[in-house]
Amino acid sequence: MTNISRRLLLKLSAISVLAARAVPAAAASTSNTDPLPSWNDSAPKAAIVAFVEKVSKQDSPDFVPEPERLAVFDNDGTLWVEHPMYVQLAFALDRVKAEASSHLEWKTTQPFQAVLEGDMKTLAASGEKGLVELIMATHAGMTSAQFQSIVTDWIATARDPRFKRPYTQLVYQPMLELLAYLRANGFKTFIASGGGIEFMRPWTEQVYGVPPEQVIGSSIKTRFEIKDGAPTLFRLPAVNFIDDKAGKPVGINEYIGRRPIAAFGNSDGDLEMLQWTTLANGMDTKPRFGLIVHHTDAEREYAYDRDTDFGRLDLALDAAAINQWTVVSMKTDWKQIFPGK
Repeated sequence: MTNISRRLLLKLSAISVLAARAVPAAAASTSNTDPLPSWNDSAPKAAIVAFVEKVSKQDSPDFVPEPERLAVFDNDGTLWVEHPMYVQLAFALDRVKAEASSHLEWKTTQPFQAVLEGDMKTLAASGEKGLVELIMATHAGMTSAQFQSIVTDWIATARDPRFKRPYTQLVYQPMLELLAYLRANGFKTFIASGGGIEFMRPWTEQVYGVPPEQVIGSSIKTRFEIKDGAPTLFRLPAVNFIDDKAGKPVGINEYIGRRPIAAFGNSDGDLEMLQWTTLANGMDTKPRFGLIVHHTDAEREYAYDRDTDFGRLDLALDAAAINQWTVVSMKTDWKQIFPGK
């Protein structure tokens, strides 16, 4: 063997040793990367990681195949703010003000008069009936494409009254990390919200990484029309489906066709979704996970549960202890609330 050959062999051997040493180091670096950096190292984070690992590791006795790894998330109060009012209600109020000049009768007709006069007490007294009237008046009478354009423009410019930030910046950073963590481990993530399906679909993919076809929500009736030679869907002033409370399992079943193994909510409106996802059902023995976001941080966000008009958490909070659902305290379990904060 020549000197050149020996030097080449020694050089190749050294490279091989370094490469062999580098592999464990890289693996260790990957394994030590925290997928949920905005979560404190408390019980909820540990419960999430333990669940994900046992259903996604192929050698686990609790392994669940990817097509069955489905997770459903409520939106209001679970993924973004819902106080001082639901974001879609703020949108409806702005739409009333924007269209008031074309509806002079609203000045003397409730609940529109209350909106125009800023009388939130009278508006609240109108109850569900009044809110439905507002939604029908501001969300119908146009094509789906027109409504999508209105929502897109509003969501880009509207600001939250307290934080002075776009609503799409008032999403919860820990929940964004959770969505990404689940998807990285083979989960398909869905939104199942009481909010309007066509109000959410224009922006959920950009904000949450959840595409329109994975959004379930309340809807109004639509009618197919050929208008000026073009096919359109026209939005009618009539309720089609309410995706809240007992409606959530129905909507999930109709849209997805599979029962999820994980559900995430924050209020009594999510109780039935959590029950449907987590409780024993016949021969189905898959591991299941339920989580409730508990608003406990008045300084960084809001503190509320049993006594509120938006996002009341009462029955579901009691059920969490019985059904062993994970309850996340914003104040103690989250290092930060919003992105960049």
